[in-house]
Amino acid sequence: MTSRQSDLPFLTKGRYSAYLISGEGEIADAVALRVLAFGPPGGSDEFDPLCTHLLIRLEQSGTLVCCLRMLALANGGEAKRSYSAQFYDLSRLAQLAAPMFEIGRFCIHPDWHDPDILRIAWGAITRFVDKRGAAFLFGCSSFSGVDPTPYLDAFSVLKARHLAPLALRPGVKWPDPFRFAAELQCRPDPRSAAAQMPPLLRSYLLMGGQVSDHAVIDWHMNTLHVFTMLEIAAIPPARKRLLRTIAASH
Repeated sequence: MTSRQSDLPFLTKGRYSAYLISGEGEIADAVALRVLAFGPPGGSDEFDPLCTHLLIRLEQSGTLVCCLRMLALANGGEAKRSYSAQFYDLSRLAQLAAPMFEIGRFCIHPDWHDPDILRIAWGAITRFVDKRGAAFLFGCSSFSGVDPTPYLDAFSVLKARHLAPLALRPGVKWPDPFRFAAELQCRPDPRSAAAQMPPLLRSYLLMGGQVSDHAVIDWHMNTLHVFTMLEIAAIPPARKRLLRTIAASH
């Protein structure tokens, strides 16, 4: 392990352990995994020193299989200093007085496909959120590539079922948006839509997450991404119980 971190994991479940780290010089492993997942544009940036980083490792070998970062914000008015605010007008979030976290650079090692990795990631996020008393999570959920055509069923489902209310919906800021809510009129194939959804976005939606009405075509990162927001109080009770069961693991 090249990152300095506590000898004691923040959360352990099965063969995986989650660690929290912070500090500009302590995240070399996470940056390497991000570059593997996103290419060189996914490497370190000016937001890294401001964030707490979550690393999930295979306990026996220390292999890093997942990482993400969390930016703490005192209220919605601070959303303007988030990574997402580069792409979206988040001024409508200013009315939210509760603490929140931006979840970013979420990636799983491309050679690992164990669903338990995503589960422990959400369990660790749940424990962290509960300790800090956050009421909202938000971030950018990414589709691979910059062509929306392979994902039209997914975007049609987002339009039909998962748009954030207008009072909180991000405005257009990026010069090259894909306005899927305004442009798409097709009836989606639910099975195709589910297959097209990135796993992170799918998990947000299962918890009651909501999205922007447009996607950003990010040529630098070679992704399409939608702003995704989750109110903790809106998570279905059964899903909350599952998350808190995982969060209580040792």
